[in-house]
Amino acid sequence: MPSPQDHAPGPDPGALVRPRIAALDVLRGFALGEILLANIQLMASGGSAVAVQPMGDWDPWLGLPIFSLLFGIGFSLLLESAAHRDPRPWLVLLRRLGALLAIGLVHMLLWPGEVLTKYAVVGLLVLLPSSRIPRWAVAGLSAVFLAVAVSSGGGPLLIAGLFLLGSALVRYGVIAKIEGSTRGPLLLGLAFAAGLAAALWEQANLRALGETAYLPALTTLADLLLAAIYVCGVLVLLRTPLRPVLRFVFAPLGRMALTNYLTATLLVLAAAHLLGLPIGESPTVAFQAAAVILAAQWLFSTLWLRRCRQGPLEWLWRWATWARRPALRR
Repeated sequence: MPSPQDHAPGPDPGALVRPRIAALDVLRGFALGEILLANIQLMASGGSAVAVQPMGDWDPWLGLPIFSLLFGIGFSLLLESAAHRDPRPWLVLLRRLGALLAIGLVHMLLWPGEVLTKYAVVGLLVLLPSSRIPRWAVAGLSAVFLAVAVSSGGGPLLIAGLFLLGSALVRYGVIAKIEGSTRGPLLLGLAFAAGLAAALWEQANLRALGETAYLPALTTLADLLLAAIYVCGVLVLLRTPLRPVLRFVFAPLGRMALTNYLTATLLVLAAAHLLGLPIGESPTVAFQAAAVILAAQWLFSTLWLRRCRQGPLEWLWRWATWARRPALRR
C-alpha cells in the first residue's frame, strides 16, 4: 500500500529530509492487518469482493477507509515535495499514479478484488485535478462526495471523498501537527463515538419497524465512524507510554505497506493451493494464517529496514515516480 513519506526535495530522490510521521506508519501498519483479515478467505477462494465480514463478529473492513484516508494524505505530502523539486509537479504525480495502476493490473491477475487499480483510477480522476484547486474547494468536495457515498451505501465516491479529506488535512496543516496533541483526537473520538451510538440506535429502530431502505446508508456511516474512532484511539495511545510498543509492532509493517500488501497475496495463495490449508472454508484457519503471514512480514520488514531506506517495491515505485533511481541502502 502507498506510503506518504517516501519523498523529499533535493537532488537525490532517495534522501529523506522530511521526518517520518510515526503516527502515519502505525496507522498504515494497523490498517494493513485489517485489510488482510478482510480479504484472506476471498483471496484463498478466488472471490472478487473486498469489503466483507468473513470472520464472524470481527469487522476488518475498517482498514479500507483508513488506507483511503492515508492515500490522500500521502498524495498531498508528495505534492509538496514535488512542487519544491520539480518544475512540473503534476507530471511526478501522474507517473506515480500510472505506476500504481500498472502494479494493480498485474496484481489483479492474482487477486481480482485488489484495491490498487481503484486507487490509481480514482487518483487520476479526482486527486490529480484537485492539486490545482484551492484547499477550501478540496474540503468542500470531500464533504459532498462523502455525503453522497454514505447516502448510496458506499462505492467509488467513498474512496474519492476520503482521498480528498486526507489531502485537505495536509493542506490545512493538520497532519503536520498530528502528533502534537492529545485533546484534539480525544474530543474527536468522543464525538465520533456519540455519532456511532446514534447511528446504531437508528439502525435498531429501523430493523424493529421492518424498514430497510435506509439501512445501507446507516451501515456505511457507522463503519466510517468506527474507523474514525480507531484512528483517534491510535493517535491518543501514541501520546501515552504505549507509543514505543505501537511503533515496534505496527511501524515496520506500515513503512513497507506496498510490499507487504502485494506479497500477502502470494503467501495466501501459496498457503491455500500449495500447502492445501482450508483458508477459504475455515475462519479459524484463516485467522491463524493471517497471523503467521503478518508475523513473517513484520520480521522481514524489521530486518530489511535496518539496512535499507524503504521496502523493495516502495523503492521501485519511487524510481518510477521521480524517473531516476533513488538510493536504497542506508
